[in-house]
Amino acid sequence: MLRFSVLALALLTAACGGREAAMPQFIETGNPALLSEWGMMASDGRSLVLSDGVVPYDLNTPLFSDYAHKQRTIWMPEGVSATYRENDVLDFPVGTVITKTFYYPRTGTPDEVRSTLETAPGWRPDGLDLAGIRLVETRILVHRESGWVALPYVWNADQTDAELRRAGEIIRLTASDADGREQDFAYAVPNANQCAGCHAVNNTTRQIQPIGPAPRHINRDYAYAGGAQNQLEHLYAAGYLGDWPGAEATPRAVNYLDTTTPLDARARDYLDINCAHCHNPSGPADTSGLHLQHDAPTGPNLGLCKLPIAAGGGTGGRRFGIMPGEPEESILLYRMETNDPGAMMPELGRAIRHEEGIALIRQWIWELDADCQARG
Repeated sequence: MLRFSVLALALLTAACGGREAAMPQFIETGNPALLSEWGMMASDGRSLVLSDGVVPYDLNTPLFSDYAHKQRTIWMPEGVSATYRENDVLDFPVGTVITKTFYYPRTGTPDEVRSTLETAPGWRPDGLDLAGIRLVETRILVHRESGWVALPYVWNADQTDAELRRAGEIIRLTASDADGREQDFAYAVPNANQCAGCHAVNNTTRQIQPIGPAPRHINRDYAYAGGAQNQLEHLYAAGYLGDWPGAEATPRAVNYLDTTTPLDARARDYLDINCAHCHNPSGPADTSGLHLQHDAPTGPNLGLCKLPIAAGGGTGGRRFGIMPGEPEESILLYRMETNDPGAMMPELGRAIRHEEGIALIRQWIWELDADCQARG
């Protein structure tokens, strides 16, 4: 099978004034000080372009991160490919480099950004036009012989490169919503330990791994330069994915905003991508007894009529994790609504509320049917 090659080489030369295209590379040891040393993308401050062989992808329902828009990519060296796993993240080989670039539409100065779900200027065949865009950070996950390593890079003021910040960083931004309301917030670039807080999905091994690129999350079309194509099919054709059963035989998560799909599926898939990397039987939140995977059995482990085990003072004075028919009496909703650092969920990755997610979970709880009082 021939390794797919995107058209970034010619496009980068055109978009960046004739500069030589960046060359992706796997760096087995050491932590490069600059994002450009990985060669996954290049920017001249006017356009950000992916390099040859770097494949973009998206999720059916993405993880919420303070309304930041994200560009996700996968790259692998020649001669290796991922293995299909139906109920887990693809098994990526050593040498894989996954990137996630966080950016906002600007409304004024570089520190004034838009905090709504409105469409941001997206990736075109000639790159991401940076006019009106604030690049914030690019996170790299690289699969080395010793395991996965997470490295956060913060973009400079000229938006020409990003610098390694292993200790993390706080970036002060002012967000405005669709109604013009403004809110100052502290965007947190995670440090190395915080990266592990989400990506170490098994609390026993504490080994980090990717979260998003599981078949059910990426089984969807993407608008590539050559036209729309199913992402798994595209990875297969590129030589980045071994045998797989085809799109129709692959599970597919729903888009939580798609009101043509059942409310329960939308809510469960939203909780799965946003919460289940911690809230699963072996995850970092295993002591809570709250399991939020998309296929977790309905009942106390899902939070229904469940008394809190490890919530401490984070209950908001509410008795049950989820009180069916009573969203305002449910701890789960309270922890999504509050910005109290000692109670809010997720603990990492947000400083402001996700209003659309809150509305979805409120409606889901409202329509659930069970009698907690009968259970004592």
